[in-house]
Amino acid sequence: MSDQNTHRAAPWHGTTILSARSDGKVVIIGDGQVSMGQTVMKPNARKVRRLHDGSVIGGFAGATADAFTLFERLEAKLERHNGQLLRAAVELAKDWRTDKYLRNLEAMMIVADKEVTLVITGNGDVLEPKGGIAAIGSGGNFALSAARALVDYEKDPEVLVRKAMEVAADICVYTNDQFTHEVIDIKS
Repeated sequence: MSDQNTHRAAPWHGTTILSARSDGKVVIIGDGQVSMGQTVMKPNARKVRRLHDGSVIGGFAGATADAFTLFERLEAKLERHNGQLLRAAVELAKDWRTDKYLRNLEAMMIVADKEVTLVITGNGDVLEPKGGIAAIGSGGNFALSAARALVDYEKDPEVLVRKAMEVAADICVYTNDQFTHEVIDIKS
């Protein structure tokens, strides 16, 4: 087996992305850990960013180069569809599922604007999460569970996602406490 095949076959982990929508805000937060096998390759990766002149925020889980490709494609779709996130996401998901090159990309995305939060997958899925809370990545289920448990007690989504991510970082070895987040005020 060549070094390239060995590298490709190594299990990679190390992302937790969480989003919450309430109290006039939508927030996406991500940890900074990138791991390959049992090695932390980078502790402070930035997996959350603003798109389309800041009106859309997004976070990714998966291979970094693949996620950047998907963010670029989503940006182009947002431009083409005048910033309509739902329409752009559906078009991206169609391309991702049917395009020979894109079909091999290993990533997932959470994206949000003032109107909607969506999870986009390579299976062609564009999912709107229940209760405005979504999570993806290695520690996603830990963060999602913590956020759902906290939602009745913590109304500020920035505080909620930080507390939930702290829980995930304490439990999941592929999640650390080096968080970055983006916020959109949905009241204005």
